Amino acid sequence: MNGITAYQEHAVTTQSRGQIVVLLYEGAIKFLRQAIREMGAGNMIEKGRLINKATEIIIELSVSLNMEAGGEIAENLRALYTFMGEQLVRANYHRDPRMIEDVIELLEELLQGWRAVAD
Repeated sequence: MNGITAYQEHAVTTQSRGQIVVLLYEGAIKFLRQAIREMGAGNMIEKGRLINKATEIIIELSVSLNMEAGGEIAENLRALYTFMGEQLVRANYHRDPRMIEDVIELLEELLQGWRAVAD
């Protein structure tokens, strides 16, 4: 294992749950912004790969919800994550950057809330 990989693994394993959620949101947003750039450059394969990476993060956020403890908030988040995933499938199929931007906006709103909690 090289030094960079060891540092990255240590950085993730020493984070609080809230900080990990922040990192996941930031990662999804980063991948979606890159997907929009690749779409603009005509690189549809890379666009699809990046959208898939963001979708995988959103799925992970959804399945990690504690539905019993989270109650209505967890239910609303799960519905929002489901919507985002469906929106990204449509955006990928229709090659529509605006649909991706809509998901980015939602993720950014959630990110701001998680940053406040994680600090």
